[in-house]
Amino acid sequence: MYEFAIAWEWLAFAVRWLHVVTAIAWIGSSFYFIALDLGLVKRDHLPPGAYGEEWQVHGGGFYHIHKYLVAPAAMPEHLTWFKWESYATWLSGFAMLCIVYYGGADLFLIDRHVLDISATTAILISLASLGLGWVLYDLLCKSPIGKSTWGLMALLYLVLVAMAWGYTQVFTGRAAFLHLGAFTATIMSANVFLIIIPNQKIVVADLIAGRMPDPRLGAQAKQRSLHNNYLTLPVIFFMLSNHYPLAFATAFNWIIAALVFLMGVTIRHWFNTTHARKGRPTWTWLVTTLLFILIMWLSTAPKILTGEERADTAPAFRRFAENAHFPAIKETISTRCSMCHAAEPAYEGIVRAPNGVTLESDAEIAARAREIYIQAGRSHAMPPGNISDMTAEERRLVTAWFESAVGETR
Repeated sequence: MYEFAIAWEWLAFAVRWLHVVTAIAWIGSSFYFIALDLGLVKRDHLPPGAYGEEWQVHGGGFYHIHKYLVAPAAMPEHLTWFKWESYATWLSGFAMLCIVYYGGADLFLIDRHVLDISATTAILISLASLGLGWVLYDLLCKSPIGKSTWGLMALLYLVLVAMAWGYTQVFTGRAAFLHLGAFTATIMSANVFLIIIPNQKIVVADLIAGRMPDPRLGAQAKQRSLHNNYLTLPVIFFMLSNHYPLAFATAFNWIIAALVFLMGVTIRHWFNTTHARKGRPTWTWLVTTLLFILIMWLSTAPKILTGEERADTAPAFRRFAENAHFPAIKETISTRCSMCHAAEPAYEGIVRAPNGVTLESDAEIAARAREIYIQAGRSHAMPPGNISDMTAEERRLVTAWFESAVGETR
């Protein structure tokens, strides 16, 4: 049973690695094509039907690229599709959501001091929110407001802010930010899967059949691609936010999330304007900096972290607090770990508990049993550099504590 925890940790690592690799491929191709599209130049000598061209140099060679708004006069022999980067990113991200947050719902997904729900209910809410998010977004795009790209993006922003608030009322702060990223990424990937690629396939089929493709299909795909472009940077932020409790574990975390979306817009606006050769709007960096300073202030203004020490131990973790090894474990952690993992760390240079993890009460230690087991029992990751001189016997004690507590429930 306890070996399962090790295998599960490696599975989570493998899926996370896959997710990062596929996301790099998707984001890279997305950013490249947006920059290419914005940098196209119209010239008199272009082939019939061509909208613009771009000359580029890379890898010791030159590239001469033409873009056709609808389609070229004849289909090329080979056509490269850019879709699997998006699909693989979403699938690997969903797999990671299942492994880490659904598989560890009591620890990572649910905070019963926020909302007392079962793991099954929390997972169903998670799944429903991802699906309903796409449906709502797609309806907005196809409504009259969809004819205004910027009006649509403003309305979409309000939806995202509402979701940020809603997620923080249901899940842990960590899970809320992760879900906000997954909510947004689902919209982005569904844009590719349900709109962009199908529209392109219709254009290709019309061309092969000798019909004139509908230009509205290309315009619709371009609008969705533009949305994806502006949403990319916030998604990256939310996917990395689980390492930064000052972002997700504060009283104003949903407002911080709302400001992150604005930062994504200002940063992308600078790059998009520059690529389109319409100047360099340096004001966007000033706005971005001010937004980031505001986020820093919001993270500490009401209190440092919202995760106050709790005297009660959740039922799912009582076996660890009631185990015979627990008194010795509590003493070990007090000696080797609490210098950093405390509301007021005593170690010089540490002003916040790393990752927001405090290990001062029985409830906190019991709730982090699996992490303590992996970080300090089965590996030597903690304490970092063994700065508190944790002994081999103490590490064996940590291992024995977790494994015996798990074994008692078999």
